[in-house]
Amino acid sequence: MKISRRTLLESTLGATALGAAANPAGAAPGDRPNVLYIIMEDTGPQFGCYGEPLVKTPNLDRLASQSIRFTHAYTTAPVCSASRSALMTGCYQTKIGAHQHRTWEWHKTALPTPTRHVAEWFRDAGYFTCNLQPSGPNKGKGPYGAAGAGKVDLNFFLNGANKNKFFEGTDWNQRRPGQPFFAHITIIETHKGEGWNIARRQPKSELVDPDKLQLASYYPDSPIARDEYANYLDAIHLSDGYVGQVLARLEKDGLAENTIVVLSSDHGPLFRGKQFLYDGGIHLPLLIRFPDGKGAGATDDRFVSGIDYAPTLLGFAGIRPPAGAMQGQDLFGSGSRPRPHIFAARDRMDISIDKMRAVRTKQFKYIRNYFPGTPYMQHNPYKEDSYPTWNLVKAWAREGRLTAAQGLFAALEKPIEELYDVQADPDEVHNLAAAPAHKNTLRELRALVDGFVAENDARVVAEDPVDIYRGYYGADAY
Repeated sequence: MKISRRTLLESTLGATALGAAANPAGAAPGDRPNVLYIIMEDTGPQFGCYGEPLVKTPNLDRLASQSIRFTHAYTTAPVCSASRSALMTGCYQTKIGAHQHRTWEWHKTALPTPTRHVAEWFRDAGYFTCNLQPSGPNKGKGPYGAAGAGKVDLNFFLNGANKNKFFEGTDWNQRRPGQPFFAHITIIETHKGEGWNIARRQPKSELVDPDKLQLASYYPDSPIARDEYANYLDAIHLSDGYVGQVLARLEKDGLAENTIVVLSSDHGPLFRGKQFLYDGGIHLPLLIRFPDGKGAGATDDRFVSGIDYAPTLLGFAGIRPPAGAMQGQDLFGSGSRPRPHIFAARDRMDISIDKMRAVRTKQFKYIRNYFPGTPYMQHNPYKEDSYPTWNLVKAWAREGRLTAAQGLFAALEKPIEELYDVQADPDEVHNLAAAPAHKNTLRELRALVDGFVAENDARVVAEDPVDIYRGYYGADAY
């Protein structure tokens, strides 16, 4: 079901306000909608409203019933800093030199003109911009809770003197009377770490039973793997409560009737998801709620790329950046066209050097591995410290205990090309790249990736390994 932005804004704001939104510089502040953008970190579409049977997500499910629910939203990178760099600019992270996770401070550069952070466009149109987080005496005293983490985590600087000042404030109550706002909040309890530990302290009746999980075929069936996945679902349940708190505050402040709410993630979770180009790493939830309920309960099956988020957010306010500023499209704009496919890219992850590119259609996924001699599970301190299943797979591989499907990810080398029928093989474990029956599909998707790389990889260059280790371990490491 496709609904135009004009139809939605017309219903939500009225015809007079629509005319003002189309020309934000001349609009009265109260005529333009507020925009609230919620990111749940490291989260795939494992909500009740997306069909996950074990997790409890009453607030997210209620929000979905009031929203347009997108089923094919995908990030352009399976890790936070690279993904957020694309989400917040509307450009592929490779195009703007923001692809390495993380780009060390001495390697960061300003965004190439005319690309800008989405908040800059809002600010110039008269919006107050804020990144919700604790303030006053609670500032800096722990990131957890509905107040938000204040996370930015971008691989670029802004142009000008305030190169790291992406937002004006930390709360929408800091704006001028009647001024519209663009508010961003990161809920980080789904990020692997302390948030997961907090989740396990919920009442036992609220926790997911690991024994009831239906694990994907690439998972070792072990209490360790089951517990880790169940803990992830527990963290979603905890975060669901925080989403409810944010939305309740919007109501309490009398802002819900003029605020468009967008809820999504930055990338997917867990040991074979985060940092990799399988759907587990790039498939996102996406809910968009309009104040009057227009489109409520609708499902939209169009492909959405991470580069579409920023132009869509701006489109709600009638803000149209100049040609060349963004590569994505406003999902509700009159000129939007259905995407036949989406692209995603993986580059360096902390100290793990790699390069992968992927294209996904409704039926197939093609992955190009540019360093086939480097294993998927190369040394990565973060993965080894944070994901028990990662270490379990390595241990079982040494012991010869993995099934054929489980052993693929533990292989010492990668195939140069991977091709999966994601409809028949959602786990992406049956590589069809060498299958004669799929040679035409292989050729077509290979050409798409070649075109993507030719257009977007000019700023993808090799880094000095010494710089990588100094960046990760500290300036005195070498």
